[in-house]
Amino acid sequence: MNYQELAAKKADLERQAAELERQIKEAMQAERAGVITKIRQMLADNGLTVADLMSAKSPRGASGNGSKVAPKYKDPATGSTWSGRGLKPKWVQAALADGKSLDDLKV
Repeated sequence: MNYQELAAKKADLERQAAELERQIKEAMQAERAGVITKIRQMLADNGLTVADLMSAKSPRGASGNGSKVAPKYKDPATGSTWSGRGLKPKWVQAALADGKSLDDLKV
């Protein structure tokens, strides 16, 4: 194969890829529309509204706005606290770098 044949083949494959992407997008939209229709029907069958869903509590009892977690570690110098979740705050990193352990910072 020469360069022009390869370039033509590449262009054809790119057209095919674009067509497949279009078909995938259409299929996803159709599936989404079907799911929305089913959900609307389920809401209607059960006398519910979207507002009912939004006001319902999550299985964990939180209302979706997050809940505070009790602090596990405290900076003795500043009084800053950390729950032990997420990234370590800079004061924890600094204390660890100075040779302290997390047990030294426990509340």
